[in-house]
Amino acid sequence: MSELKWVYEFSASFTEGHRGMKDLLGGKGANLAEMSALGLPVPPGFTLTTEASLDFFNNQGKMRPEVKDQILKSLQKVEKLTGKKFGDTDNPLLFSIRSGAKVSMPGMMDTVLNLGLNDETVLGLEKQTGNSWFAWDSYRRFVQMFANVVMGLNSSLFESTLEDLKEARNVEEDSLLEVDDLKRLIEFYKQIILENKGQIFPSDPWEQLWQSIASVFQSWNNDRAFKYRELNNFSHNWGTAVNIQSMVFGNRGNDSGTGVCFTRDPSTGERKFFGEFLLNAQGEDVVAGIRVPGPINDESKNERNKSFKTLKELMPEVYGQLEVFYKKLESHYRDMQDIEFTIERGQLFILQTRSGKRTASSAVKIAVDMVQEGIISKEEAIFKVSTDQIGQLLHPRLDPNTVKDIIGRGLPASPGAASGEIVFSSEDAISFKERGRSTILIRQETSPEDISGMIASEGILTARGGMTSHAAVVARGMGKPCVAGCSNIIIDSANKKLILSGKTYKEGDFLTIEGSEGLVMAGTVPTISAEVTEDFAVFMKWADTLKKLEVRTNADNPQDVQMALKLGAEGIGLCRTEHMFFDPERILAVREMIFAENSEKRNLALKKILPFQREDFSKIFKLMESRPVNIRLLDPPLHEFLPHSENEQKDLSIHLGVALEKIRDIQKNLEEFNPMLGHRGCRLAISFPEIYKMQVRAIIEAGIESKLLGFSPNIEIMVPLVSDYKELKKIKSEILKETEDIFEEKGEKISFQIGTMIELPRAAIMAREIAEEASFFSFGTNDLTQTTYGLSRDDSGRFLPDYLGQNVFKEDPFVSLDKEGVGFLVSHAVKEGRIAKPEIHLGICGEHGGDPKSIQFCHNIGLDYVSCSPFRVPIARLAAAQSSLQEKK
Repeated sequence: MSELKWVYEFSASFTEGHRGMKDLLGGKGANLAEMSALGLPVPPGFTLTTEASLDFFNNQGKMRPEVKDQILKSLQKVEKLTGKKFGDTDNPLLFSIRSGAKVSMPGMMDTVLNLGLNDETVLGLEKQTGNSWFAWDSYRRFVQMFANVVMGLNSSLFESTLEDLKEARNVEEDSLLEVDDLKRLIEFYKQIILENKGQIFPSDPWEQLWQSIASVFQSWNNDRAFKYRELNNFSHNWGTAVNIQSMVFGNRGNDSGTGVCFTRDPSTGERKFFGEFLLNAQGEDVVAGIRVPGPINDESKNERNKSFKTLKELMPEVYGQLEVFYKKLESHYRDMQDIEFTIERGQLFILQTRSGKRTASSAVKIAVDMVQEGIISKEEAIFKVSTDQIGQLLHPRLDPNTVKDIIGRGLPASPGAASGEIVFSSEDAISFKERGRSTILIRQETSPEDISGMIASEGILTARGGMTSHAAVVARGMGKPCVAGCSNIIIDSANKKLILSGKTYKEGDFLTIEGSEGLVMAGTVPTISAEVTEDFAVFMKWADTLKKLEVRTNADNPQDVQMALKLGAEGIGLCRTEHMFFDPERILAVREMIFAENSEKRNLALKKILPFQREDFSKIFKLMESRPVNIRLLDPPLHEFLPHSENEQKDLSIHLGVALEKIRDIQKNLEEFNPMLGHRGCRLAISFPEIYKMQVRAIIEAGIESKLLGFSPNIEIMVPLVSDYKELKKIKSEILKETEDIFEEKGEKISFQIGTMIELPRAAIMAREIAEEASFFSFGTNDLTQTTYGLSRDDSGRFLPDYLGQNVFKEDPFVSLDKEGVGFLVSHAVKEGRIAKPEIHLGICGEHGGDPKSIQFCHNIGLDYVSCSPFRVPIARLAAAQSSLQEKK
C-alpha cells in the first residue's frame, strides 16, 4: 500500500500541484504551484496539505513521523535547488512559514519569516550577503515574530523596546540604527522571552521549524480566524495548508523592496494597474501600515504618496517585468489578481497571487468589463460577483445636499458611508453593539486581532496604513466603509480620545466617515439610498436571462412596491393585509370589529374598513400593472390589534360607548396562551366568515376598478394557516360566492386564483388533498420552520447562539432553510401537489426567499418563484441565476 502524500513540492524545475487543488493545498499553495508551472520567478518550496493539519488536530497536536520524513525529503530538494543548506553556518537557507486555507483569509492566520536564524547562522547570512545590517535586522525581525506567533507574546513588548532604543539614539527610522543596536535589541528580546515565558528562545533551526509549523496549524483555530469564518459562512472543518518557502529578501538595501499590486483598481474596478511598495522592507511592513508605501506607477498615487518616486521610475526594468507578469496572471486566471512581490538586489520574485478582494461596485464593473473585453463569458461573470456584494451595493451614501463639517482626510480604502459613536478598541465596539449603539472603530492601524471589532462597528478609521493595509483589505471584503491613513489624526487610545483639526473628540462622540473619498466629518451626516449604476443594470439583466426562478417581493404598501419594482421584482409574492390595519385612521374601526358582540355589529365595523382596504389594493394593482399580486387574507390573531396602553383602552371605550371595565374584560377573554397556534389565519374565517368576505370584496372591487382604468390585474388570493383541505374548500366556496355577488353588482368580471400558504407540517404532509382545492401553494417557511422545530422565532434568539457556537446547529434555521427537515416537508408537498395538479403554481414567501442557499434549494426542487423583501430582490435574482448555472455544471 502506497504511503499517504502529505507534502507537495513547487519550483521552476518540478511542480506537483496546480490551481485546481485548493481543497488540498489551500489557495496559496495551489497558486504557488500554478505560477511555478507557468514559469514565473517563484522561490522554491513545498506545501504541507490541509489533510496534514486535520491529522495534526486529530493526533492531539502531534505530527506523524511520516509527515516529518516527507518534509525532510522536500527540504533537501530545496537545498539542492538554492545551493544553500538549512542550519548551515556558512551559507544558511532560510524559510518563510505561511498559512493557506482553501479560501483567502487575509491576516487571519499566522506567518513566520526568516526562519532558521540563530547566533551562528546570522553570521553565515552576514557573510553570504556582505551586509551586516541586513543580516542582524532579519534576525531581530525573526526573534520578534517567532516570540509573537509561536510563543504567544504580545508584539507591543518588543515594539516598545524598539521605540525606546530609537528614542535613545534620537532616530525615527529603524534603518538609522547601528548594527550594534540591532545586536543589543536581539539580546533584549531574548530576555523578554525568558522573563515572560520562562523559556529560552530556541536556537536549533529544526526545533524552530517544527514549532512554527505547529503554530501555523493551530492558528486555524485562533479567535480571529474563527470569527472570520463565521462572518463569511466558511466551514471550520477545512483546516489550513502550510507553505514552507525559501526566503527572498526585500530588506537588503535600496535595490530591494516588497509590494502588493492589483491587476485592476480594487476600489473602483477601473482597468488600471494599481499597487504600492516599500524599498528595503519585508512583506509585513506593507500590510502593517507602519511606513507609508510608495506608488508603483502614477495611476497608484494618492494624497499621501503623490510626492514619492514610483517603482516604474526607480526600477524601470523590474516594473516592466511586473507588467508582463500581471497581464499573464490575469489572463490565465481570468479574474482580477492580488499579487505579492519581492525584489532582492534588483531581481523580481512573485510570492503569491489570488483573486483580489474588491468592493461590491468594483466587482460588478470588473465582471461587466471582462465580458466586454472578451476575457470571460456572461455565465462566468455571474460567479464573479457574490450575492453579499450585491447586497452591499444597496447600502446608503451621504446626502450630497447636506452641509458637511469635514475635519480630516485619509485614503479612500473601502467605499460607503457610516456614522457612529467613536470607540478605540474592538472590545468597546462589541460592547456598544450589544447595547444597540452604532460605532466607528478608531485605530492607529488595525491588526487581525481587531476582526471582531470591525464586524461590530459600522466603519473603520485608521491613522496609518495604505490602500493595501489590513484595514483596507478586510473592510472591502466586509463591505464596510473605511478611511485609512488619516495622518493628521492624533489618537490617544489609552484615554479614549483623538485630536483632529485642533478639536478633541472623546469616546461616544459622533463622527461620520465616507470611504469612497476618504473623508472624516464631525457629527452624523444623513444618507440616501444607493443608485443603480449602468454596469449594475447590465449585470442584473444578464442574471435575469440566465435564471429560471421568478423573483417576487413581499410588499404591502405603494412605497415598498415601487422600490421592489425598481430593484427588479417580477411580482408580489406576499401582500400582508394586516399591515394595512395599523394606520391610525383604521385601527379604531378594526378594534370596533374585534369587540363587536354579534355579526351585525361586526359587519358595520367591517364596512368602515372596506374603503381603506379597497384603496390600498387599487394603488398596488395600478403599480403592478399585469404582474402577479399574491394577497394573503388576514393571518395574525386578533389580540395583536388590541389596545395595550390605558389611554388607548380609554379612547376605545369612548369610541364604542361602553365602560372601560368591559373593554378590559373582552380583551382578557381574547388573550391566548399560545397565539401563534391559536385563533388565527383561516381559523378566524371559519368563526367569522364576514372578515374574509370584506377583504375579498375589497380585492375584487379594486381589481375591477383597475381593469376599467385599462390595467390588467393579476390577482392571487391566499388563505393562510390551512391544515386540512376541508378548511380551504369551505373558505374557497365562500370566496367564490362573494365574488359572484360582486360581479353581478358591478356588471364586470375579472379573473383571479385561490390558493393557500403551506406553513404547517400537516399541510405539507396532506399536500395532495389540499392541492385539489388550490391553484397555487406558497410556502410560508417562517412559520413552517417554527412549527417543525417547535421553536419560537421571537424567543429562540436567547439560546440559538449556544446551538450554533457548540455546532449543534450548523446554521440558524430562520436564516437558511433547514433542507433535511423543513426542506423535506417542502419537497414532499411539491411532489404531492404536482401529482394532484400538475399545473399548480409553487413559490416561497418566507424570509428564506432572499437567502442564497435557500434559493438554490428552491431551484433544485423546481419551485416557480421566490419572494423576499424589496432590498433583497437583486440578491435573489443573482442567486437564482447562479443556481441555474450550477445545475448545468
